[in-house]
Amino acid sequence: MRKGILCTVPSDKTVLLFSVVLFFALILISSGSHVQARQVKAPGGNPTPEAAVPAILAAFDTHEIVAIPAAHGMKDVDDFILSLIRNPAFPEKVNDIEVECGNSLYQTLLDRYIAGEDVPFTEVQKVWRNTTQPMCGTSGFYEQFFPLVRAINQKLPAAKRLRVLAGDPPIDWDQVKNSQDIRKFFKRDDTITTVLVNEVLAKHRKALMLFGLFHLMHGGGLNGASAVSMYEKDYPNLTVVISDLQDFEGNLPDLSGSVFAKWPTPSLARFKGTWLGAMDLSHFYPAPLRLGKDCKVRNEFPESLQKPIADLVDAFLYLGPQNLRLEEKMPADIAVDTDYTAELQRRAGLMEPFGPPIQTSKEMNQEILNGAAKPLIELLKPPDTKAIEQSCLERKDQTKPPQ
Repeated sequence: MRKGILCTVPSDKTVLLFSVVLFFALILISSGSHVQARQVKAPGGNPTPEAAVPAILAAFDTHEIVAIPAAHGMKDVDDFILSLIRNPAFPEKVNDIEVECGNSLYQTLLDRYIAGEDVPFTEVQKVWRNTTQPMCGTSGFYEQFFPLVRAINQKLPAAKRLRVLAGDPPIDWDQVKNSQDIRKFFKRDDTITTVLVNEVLAKHRKALMLFGLFHLMHGGGLNGASAVSMYEKDYPNLTVVISDLQDFEGNLPDLSGSVFAKWPTPSLARFKGTWLGAMDLSHFYPAPLRLGKDCKVRNEFPESLQKPIADLVDAFLYLGPQNLRLEEKMPADIAVDTDYTAELQRRAGLMEPFGPPIQTSKEMNQEILNGAAKPLIELLKPPDTKAIEQSCLERKDQTKPPQ
């Protein structure tokens, strides 16, 4: 999901006020502010494209983990991942797939389903519909992913079958009655790391990680350590982190002028030693908005991420022209599931007045209809920081105790 505001929490005192930041999926705002900088090459050689699927499969020969972002609104990336796991060589290289959109509370149920046992689809849907992240429950990618892995396993001998690991905290939404009940599940990278270490690295297995990129970067994340940087303290040099190009060149109007115009699709290229890898993170991602206790907006990455992209990510996928990228749409079966949409509204209501606006079923359906006419990812205008600050002040006033 790409529409919205990306914020992070500056201190424990403001966790409740801005808990939506950690609870809801990280969502980026695209901005045209980097167009001129993107046309200036930094020092270094040219990146060299390789055929993406063979290159990723070969990475498992020298590393235990390959990590790729998934299910954040980028249909081209999600479609590539589905093609990767359908490759006949994939089960020969990989044992496990750890996913962001999987509630670890249901790991036993998930194991039974992925192994091919008789598990009703409405039951296993709880795995990705009942996570801490609303975007998981409305993800078209995961609606396909879990049934696909199950189908692949049914064609494999038992020793080669894939296991899917749920990496999200074990939240039980039946027991969540208020925002305080949610706060204990904010440390999502801790769960991701524990699952990965206990189920993969400690057992000398190999895994594909599918998470938002800020959980995967070497060196740190938006709110401290990323999951990868946490386990790399004990398991260094075992992980290859791959991203798409995100907003790099996303606003350039001339497709023929792209440095990637003659590259095959899909391609994989290393960042290290290239002019592209020497660029800092802001050339690819707009810096997040941070709301302080004073309701002032600050627009910057944390210090751990203020470095060349090659220090954070190893390689990138090229999946075609940046301004022709497809946006992932919400599956219609979610919109017509009135019980589930009502539950989504209840969960959003637990965050009032600090969460995003609660959508009615009618508003959700209209959003789906409107999105059908817009297949490409839209580059949004920079956020109105004054409006954000004013909204913050108004919300703080609403929470003041009566005099």
